[in-house]
Amino acid sequence: MFWNEQNMSCPGWYCGKIQLDDDKFSECGSCPRGYRRNDLTFICEPCTDSPQLYDWLYLGFMVLIVLILHWFFIDMIAMRRSFSVYVLSLHFTALIEVLLSCILALLLTDPIGSFQIYSCPTKSLSDWYTLFHNPTPNYDEKVYCTQEAVYPLYTIVFLFYILSLAFMLLIRPWVCKKFFSKRGKMSIYAAMYFIPILALTHAVIGGLIYYAFPYLIVIISVISSAAHFAVKIEQSVTALIRTTVTQPRNIVILLGHWCLHAYGIISITQLNQPLLHSLLMLLVPLPALFYVFTSRFTDPAKFYL
Repeated sequence: MFWNEQNMSCPGWYCGKIQLDDDKFSECGSCPRGYRRNDLTFICEPCTDSPQLYDWLYLGFMVLIVLILHWFFIDMIAMRRSFSVYVLSLHFTALIEVLLSCILALLLTDPIGSFQIYSCPTKSLSDWYTLFHNPTPNYDEKVYCTQEAVYPLYTIVFLFYILSLAFMLLIRPWVCKKFFSKRGKMSIYAAMYFIPILALTHAVIGGLIYYAFPYLIVIISVISSAAHFAVKIEQSVTALIRTTVTQPRNIVILLGHWCLHAYGIISITQLNQPLLHSLLMLLVPLPALFYVFTSRFTDPAKFYL
């Protein structure tokens, strides 16, 4: 059956028609990948918009999560309080793996071979879950219109995860064998667990993460900063400051927390008011300073003067 000018509308939020030859249209159904329904004409049109700043920040967050987890497990299996050439080699290898995955994921996304990507604008949370919005006209037969309405924000993340896992399995074993043969392989095993878990999480609650990630970043940075200071045996103000400024590893970790916190503030504000929102960057060190100068009040056994 073909739709004519007298019957141009489609049911539901995402069902559309594909324009065929000789000015005819297909039945209402899901739009092809990279297409989305025009709500006025109900015709599936190609996505030619560029991602907004918020979309890029979201993709950056998905990349940062993988990189941070790589570095966390590398640091954890090393069990050292200072950097060494072997540990730094694994950290650098993880960074190269993630960068290569990002570059290749962008190049493999339409238009292929370019760092520019085409996208469909995200209008609401339901765009991430078109599976739950297949209409049933007249309560009769369901019309299946499941599609990637947020193209390519959904699939490009899966592509990045696959590439990250592939590059890690291709590069990391050689580095571990040369520099860190005894415990380095544990970082590979950890990634083989957390990357599939991240992929499953993205598949289930990717839309929720899209809208909540700026606040998640701020919360995670505050909690991880407090956890970093909390593991110190000596909790006095002078001891916390001394161990932070005299140990390169602690300085790098603290700066990492601050960068993450700044990224969260930028994601929330999107710098819509450059002057005002830039001043919010002054709040970045606040969680660390608050912990350091109030740590003595949280010790139930002793107060440091």
